[in-house]
Amino acid sequence: MKENKARLYVITGPSGVGKGTVLNKFFEHNKDNIIYSISATTRAPRPQEKDGVNYFFITKEEFEREIENGDFLEWAKYSDNYYGTKKSFVLKCLNEGKSVVLEIEAQGAKKVMEKYPECVSIFITPPDLDELEKRLRGRKTETEDAIQKRLEAVKRELEESKNYKYLIVNDKVDEAFNQLQQIYEKESAL
Repeated sequence: MKENKARLYVITGPSGVGKGTVLNKFFEHNKDNIIYSISATTRAPRPQEKDGVNYFFITKEEFEREIENGDFLEWAKYSDNYYGTKKSFVLKCLNEGKSVVLEIEAQGAKKVMEKYPECVSIFITPPDLDELEKRLRGRKTETEDAIQKRLEAVKRELEESKNYKYLIVNDKVDEAFNQLQQIYEKESAL
C-alpha cells in the first residue's frame, strides 16, 4: 500500500455556505488522518464557539503584533475583523507527515495558493445567492448591515472560484461531503 503524502488543503467559500457543516462530517470520517488548522481571529465568538476549538480569539492589538512578527501563514481583514493562520502550526504538521486543512476566507486562500501552489484548493459555493442569504439570515448572529457587507463580499468571492482546483456546490450536505471525501482520497493517493 502506498504511503499517503502530507498535503495542505485550502478550503474556502462564502460565509454561510456550510463549510463548517461539511467539514464536521468530513472530520468524523477522517479524524485520524488529517489535522484541522484552527485560525486566529479578532471577531467575538458566537454563542456555540469555544476558544482553541473553533478559533483562537485574540485582541486586535495581539493580532497586529503577530502580523509584525511574521507569525501568520496568511491573514486578512474581513468584515472589520482580522483572521489568520499560524505558520508554525501548519509547517510543523506538514513536516511530521500530517495533512492539514485550512478553512479560510478567500483573501487568505489566495495568499496561501500563491505561496504554496501545490496546495489542494477547494471552493465551496451555495446553490445560489438567494439560498445563501436565507442561510445567513437564519443564523441570526449578524446585523442587517453585516449581512449586506457579507453578500457584497460573496459576489467578489464567487468570481475568484475559477482559480481553485476543485469546486463543490453545497446544495445537500451529504453530497458535498461525498465530493470532498472523493477529492481527499484522490489527492492522498497521488
